[in-house]
Amino acid sequence: MAFLSDETWRGRIFRGSWVASAGGDRAVVEPATGTELGRIGIATPDDVAAASAVAAEAQRAWAATHFQERAAILRRAAGLWREHAAEIGQWLTREAGSIAGKAAFEVHVAEQECLEAAALPSRPSGCVVPSEVPRLSMATRVPAGVVGVVAPFNFPLILSIRSVAPALALGNAVILKPDPRTAVCGGVTLARIFEEAGLPPGILHVLPGGADAGEALVTDPNVRVISFTGSTGAGRRVGEAAGRLLKRAHLELGGNSALIVTEDADLDQAIGAAAWGSFFHQGQICMATGRHLVHESIFDDYVRLLAAKADGLPVGDPATGEVALGPIIDAGQRDKIHSLVTESVDAGAILAAGGTFTGLFYRPTVLVDATASTRAYREEVFGPVAVVTPFASEDDAVKLASDGEYGLSLGILTGDAMRGLALAERIPTGIVHVNDQTVNDEANVPFGGVRASGTGSRFGGAEANIEAFTETRWVTVRGDIPSYPL
Repeated sequence: MAFLSDETWRGRIFRGSWVASAGGDRAVVEPATGTELGRIGIATPDDVAAASAVAAEAQRAWAATHFQERAAILRRAAGLWREHAAEIGQWLTREAGSIAGKAAFEVHVAEQECLEAAALPSRPSGCVVPSEVPRLSMATRVPAGVVGVVAPFNFPLILSIRSVAPALALGNAVILKPDPRTAVCGGVTLARIFEEAGLPPGILHVLPGGADAGEALVTDPNVRVISFTGSTGAGRRVGEAAGRLLKRAHLELGGNSALIVTEDADLDQAIGAAAWGSFFHQGQICMATGRHLVHESIFDDYVRLLAAKADGLPVGDPATGEVALGPIIDAGQRDKIHSLVTESVDAGAILAAGGTFTGLFYRPTVLVDATASTRAYREEVFGPVAVVTPFASEDDAVKLASDGEYGLSLGILTGDAMRGLALAERIPTGIVHVNDQTVNDEANVPFGGVRASGTGSRFGGAEANIEAFTETRWVTVRGDIPSYPL
């Protein structure tokens, strides 16, 4: 039987074992063709409550498990990603609309996330703190308890595993709510991997569900930390709800990232990088290049070359052909993209390429003459749309790149790397790449945005993960009970 055979998960959710959900089931649909690939169980708030009770009980024993055993399970999980990479990649292609390279990258990062997490249990868990009185004084790190993870559809595997793996490694139990549109590659795969790796029952729960299940997860009293990746609007609601309950919420949210292209940049290389930043995975990436800020002396050539590149990119079913762009995840997302494009054109923007679709296949699109009030310029499109705007000076570029509410990623293409680094220091973002586009990720690096793009780097790297998924505890020890003057 295949590793991800629907005989295992059909109509079910994962609560340490595969069980039926009170919420019934939902079709798992291939966006490129509309084919039903199976049916996944849909969790209800009651499922969340039941899972959290089990997780809270199981977590105590898991936290007490020897650190070497927790590390060994994470290492076994890493090997399983590699072993089953081809099958998992096929699901990423068919369920999430990923081209082959993007699917392979997701599985590679999942493996690396588990390897990075495997090193966490053996890291120092605190430090000795000086004290004014004769005693041993320590600050220790302890597991937060039960961690709720809410992951989106666009990179369903990476955006789940990057929280699940370190949270487990550090002794927490995890309840994962993947997007129902990508519940197999973003949820079932993790459940199966950790099942096979030997994770004890009750430590990981996978509950695909709607907004009601998400709200139940955020507000559940057993869940002490929320790790949320999604839109800024949804993230604000999650943060508000968590704040009222005095629980931590780590929020990785939307973006409208700028790519600055200076007059001395290699134009041919710049166009290749720019197209990747805007059109990779149909632009359905939080750190996609939304705004291309190009020096006025090369602006016309840049627009001409980028439009020609967009017109030449093949769009189609990644399961059956060599394409650069696959399908948009569903009709609702496609219509949102097209609305932003058409409203921007109606407001005066000029369509240099694209702006059309067939089914869920949206052509890579280039817009020029957009102003700061144009929707496609000021909002996150989450589709394959590049808005190109000229600038006259570095001060202009800084102002344009800094305008708006987001602050996730920044790319600067220039003939002088040190000039690029100095320019980056003037623009508030959580991520910056000099002489590269805005879409980059690795398992061992801190990842996160500022302003409306999130609450900073709480993903990737040992320091960020330990901060995200543990609590600090002050502990003192004295040899004798002291006398007090009362």
